[in-house]
Amino acid sequence: MTDAPAETAKPSFRSDVTVELVKHSASDTDVLWAARVSTAGEQSLDELRKDPERSKGLINYLMRDRHGSPFEHNSMTFFVSAPIFVFREFHRHRAGWSYNEESGRYRELQPVFYVPGDDRRLVQEGRPGQYRFVEGSAEQRALTGRVMEESYRQAYEAYQEMLAAGVAREVARAVLPVGLFSSMYATCNARSLMHFLGLRTRHEQAAVPSFPQREIEMVGERMEAEWAKLMPLTHAAFNANGRVAP
Repeated sequence: MTDAPAETAKPSFRSDVTVELVKHSASDTDVLWAARVSTAGEQSLDELRKDPERSKGLINYLMRDRHGSPFEHNSMTFFVSAPIFVFREFHRHRAGWSYNEESGRYRELQPVFYVPGDDRRLVQEGRPGQYRFVEGSAEQRALTGRVMEESYRQAYEAYQEMLAAGVAREVARAVLPVGLFSSMYATCNARSLMHFLGLRTRHEQAAVPSFPQREIEMVGERMEAEWAKLMPLTHAAFNANGRVAP
């Protein structure tokens, strides 16, 4: 009697991303401690907490005058699950970031694919540097969903066919599209995160406008929400000073 062959996973489709803060050592006190050592020497944490208004003012001064190094003495590690094309943009951010992404060489990749949700604007108008995105028609939205899902299914069937024939995972993965979901751990400090957010999110308080792709902006928004809880004074100073990384 032989075992029945394992059932191949069926493709699934997502329009969202996952961002989880898995560990951190990050607080506003880290900024204060690092900044004040240059003028007052070593101080206890209790001393730093005695004057919250002075602390708020110091963080704002550091942000305003772009004294950046005190914002590096902290760490946040996020788990991110998003389409591969998001990670290709993400990995442009190298200073102050560390990444470990799942490997298609060592594990069979699961068939989870990105299809834009109803709130994703589909149509680009204008020329580079002056373009904008608009909703698109119902016909364009239906076409996008249908064509993407059909393409994903065909690509994953080809991937499975090669694996079943004994082709190495690192070779077979070449047929898979960038709409496939991947996952990674990303570790950064507040200064590197601010630089990322300045480029990859759109915000009314930004002194320098940014035009991020919506999918990486979704990741940035979720990271920012977690960071704001950890370092509220630093986050407020970032917004008050035009969302420009120090």
